[in-house]
Amino acid sequence: MKITVVGTGYVGLVSGACLADVGNDVLCLDVDPAKIRILEEGGIPIHEPGLQEIVRRNVAAGRLSFTTDVEYAAKFGAIQFIAVGTPPDEDGSADLQYVLAAARNIGRHMDGYRVVVDKSTVPVGTGDKVREAIAAELKARGADLPFSVVSNPEFLKEGAAVEDFMRPDRIIVGAEDERAILLMRELYGPFQRNHEKLLVMDVRSAELTKYAANAMLATRISFMNELANLAEALGADIELVRQGIGSDPRIGWHFLYAGCGYGGSCFPKDVKALVSSGREHGHDLLILNSVEQANEGQKLRLVDKIVARFGPDLSGMHFGLWGLAFKPNTDDMRDAPSRVVIGELFRRGATVSAYDPVAMDEARRIFGGEARLRYVDRPMAALEGADALVIVTEWKEFRSPDFERIRELLRHPVVFDGRNMYEPVTMRRAGLEYHGIGRR
Repeated sequence: MKITVVGTGYVGLVSGACLADVGNDVLCLDVDPAKIRILEEGGIPIHEPGLQEIVRRNVAAGRLSFTTDVEYAAKFGAIQFIAVGTPPDEDGSADLQYVLAAARNIGRHMDGYRVVVDKSTVPVGTGDKVREAIAAELKARGADLPFSVVSNPEFLKEGAAVEDFMRPDRIIVGAEDERAILLMRELYGPFQRNHEKLLVMDVRSAELTKYAANAMLATRISFMNELANLAEALGADIELVRQGIGSDPRIGWHFLYAGCGYGGSCFPKDVKALVSSGREHGHDLLILNSVEQANEGQKLRLVDKIVARFGPDLSGMHFGLWGLAFKPNTDDMRDAPSRVVIGELFRRGATVSAYDPVAMDEARRIFGGEARLRYVDRPMAALEGADALVIVTEWKEFRSPDFERIRELLRHPVVFDGRNMYEPVTMRRAGLEYHGIGRR
């Protein structure tokens, strides 16, 4: 099948590369020439495990190509994926300008039947707006060309996006005409040879499904963080509580880890957008309002613990910080808790030495030439001259450090662990003062 993917971010590039990897002819469009140049030179503009190898393999095979030519892209694929950004507006609602611009470009240049697929995370009703935008362009051209609009939300985890695409647990297709449904079934056939994973529903239900999934996961995280804070006050241990409730099959184990808050490109934006959508339609989503408030407060939890230990004025103090990305296996720092923690430490007069396996360049882009932030190339180097260690991201290489070396390097043998990576008893035996989230 010939496929056009508009947008080469996490969703667009992963989708395009994986679709090419099963034999399709895929063209990825981006209006940013710098991104296209990187891709054509064999690089990728994002960090995603396994993605670069797939991109290079399919470029070499002639199944994957890149362009900035909007007209060529609109005429290339019978299936046109829209996978552009939907950043939040000031009121939290999703900004659809890039989605609708992509739709208008398709309508302006298409030369035959097109299935236009909303892959971007978009509010309910966006399918109607995309349909209207394409129809308006066709009318302006005096062209009578058939097209279908489909909602096909992505469920890709950053850091595991390739695996999620190649082995999906479900494929949601929101469509209302048989021709489009048949084409989508054909497209996704190679990804569900083991058993049927494709769920067909109406467009609006598919759009809501994506927001509902992310909102549910964000709710579980904030719920556990709230319980962790309560556990500290009650003298309980949130890790034991997690084991107790996670063993209930009605609850399960996923997304029950307490920590210093969620971040990234999806959960914060999508919770805000769903709250905004509810408000627009006269429904105040009380639970999701609380989820958002709880998460913003949780990002300050580590700083609160630091202040409780060392006092509100941290002038002259220096902290080693492990982890900058919002989660492991990505360089994404959008809404990352590390940004809040670092900013609060600066505000209170402290300086920071930071280490992250892949997000250092992104941090330099965000913080610029900030003199109070020093970057190091090894975890232990971040502790040299530091008063305490602050852990924000649970990278695998942090799981089994040399605790004796940590104690030797720190001016104060104190560890603030925002991801509960270690057992308190182990830290105590190592001579380290340990402050986790909800740990006794």
